[in-house]
Amino acid sequence: MTATTQLAVQWHDVCGLDDLVNNSGVCALIGEQQIAIFSLTIKGEQQIYAIRNWDPVGKANVLYRGLLGSIGDEIVVASPLYKEHYSLVTGRCLERDDVSVLAYKVKRDGDRIFVAVE
Repeated sequence: MTATTQLAVQWHDVCGLDDLVNNSGVCALIGEQQIAIFSLTIKGEQQIYAIRNWDPVGKANVLYRGLLGSIGDEIVVASPLYKEHYSLVTGRCLERDDVSVLAYKVKRDGDRIFVAVE
């Protein structure tokens, strides 16, 4: 029999809905971790995504400044440094298999935005 350890998800109140800029990103600090939070209008609905702000190729906290778009059905942010595209859903880098960023669960409660960190 093996024991498994399950990490508890902790929701962090990071900002108000009014703090977000539509079709752009902002940066929030949870502990010592920078989180890039993006608000996009897709088919008339506001969608909110959160990924780690650290660009693993450019080695800088800059992803919240990246350009938003899509490649196929994948919603992405393009790093402002070397232009790699990171999925806002999974954190996967579309151009490279050897890098990715953490993607976080996001929920909205009234006018507050919460990000889940394990």
